[in-house]
Amino acid sequence: MIWSTLVSFFKNSPSSKVSSTGNSVNEEKSKSFVRKAVSFVLITVTGGVALSALDDLAIYHGCSSKAMEKASKNQAIIDAIGEPIEKGPWYNASLAVAHKRHSVSCTFPVSGPQGTGVLQLKAVRNGDDNWYSYILPRDWEILIMEALLHVPGNEEKQQTLRISLLEKTPSPACIACTECRPQQSEKK
Repeated sequence: MIWSTLVSFFKNSPSSKVSSTGNSVNEEKSKSFVRKAVSFVLITVTGGVALSALDDLAIYHGCSSKAMEKASKNQAIIDAIGEPIEKGPWYNASLAVAHKRHSVSCTFPVSGPQGTGVLQLKAVRNGDDNWYSYILPRDWEILIMEALLHVPGNEEKQQTLRISLLEKTPSPACIACTECRPQQSEKK
């Protein structure tokens, strides 16, 4: 309030009117340039934020869809909350991306006729970073996934379950490294 009063006072002072008659064209050009520059910066920043938000939404959709495929095939989850298993709204989810958007940690709500829960996962993206990677769907490999489920019932039957959805694949056999040779220390 005080600032605008001071600015209007100096703009309306007689000394500024006398000295600014020759510079009014230059002053208007500089104001016009500043307005255009500020508009350009604001539009650029807004566009960048919007593209980032759309990319995060695409990442969430890809990961959560793959997780829902696994969850809907898991008999323990079906027994706990029933079928059909539905994904909750995207605005109740959390998403954290890292390593140039090649790694993601995601948590989102799910529900079924018998209960509700939360799916938590960590996944990595397969593929390259190309200019068209923002357009095409990405292939995510889920590394860790678990469900935290709440099954309401009578006071005695309320349950909270933790179900791991990792596929029980054996790890590859350990192979001894025969090509590595120990480094010899330098003699002085």
